[in-house]
Amino acid sequence: MRFPIATGAIALVIAVALSGCTADPLAEEYGSSGTTYETADGAFSEFAPADRGEPVVFEGTTDTGMTVSNDDFVGDVLVVNFWYAQCAPCRAEAPDLAELSMKHQGKGASFLGINIYDQPEEALAFARKFKVSYPSIMDADAGTARLAFAGHAPPSAVPTTLVLDKEGRVAARFLGQITAAANLDTVIRELVAEEL
Repeated sequence: MRFPIATGAIALVIAVALSGCTADPLAEEYGSSGTTYETADGAFSEFAPADRGEPVVFEGTTDTGMTVSNDDFVGDVLVVNFWYAQCAPCRAEAPDLAELSMKHQGKGASFLGINIYDQPEEALAFARKFKVSYPSIMDADAGTARLAFAGHAPPSAVPTTLVLDKEGRVAARFLGQITAAANLDTVIRELVAEEL
């Protein structure tokens, strides 16, 4: 009869820990039981250089109206995060992504969001709230950026974060919320140091 008590205690500890980490109501709701989101939390894949396939070719218009493409990131490691503003796990991981983007700025790594649902006003409000300084392609209407990454980022797993190597090939994939920013940080540092 100890198992129900232990399970309840663990759930309480997790809920308290999550509520202490964020002041965002939707992110808090995500941490509560009974809430379902389309994610595949915890799934991580890393690909050896020989298994990375072809470089991803993409283009889109950002939340600020600029055109961006894979050509803008040649020679850099690129972290690509698929998200939308009302996605609770996206909100929960946003502060970590914002912090990592600043940490690696100008050091061989860049960040880019791909917003799959919102319009620019919502995306920019999200960026202000979570101090996200990197741009996001607005892909709700066209879907061309998602199509470019098809096979690497399952459409039902939001958020998904892909890390492209210096040649623009997918070298790592995080399905669902990145719960340990140190893991992404390590992948970025290894890819920046990698000689192809």
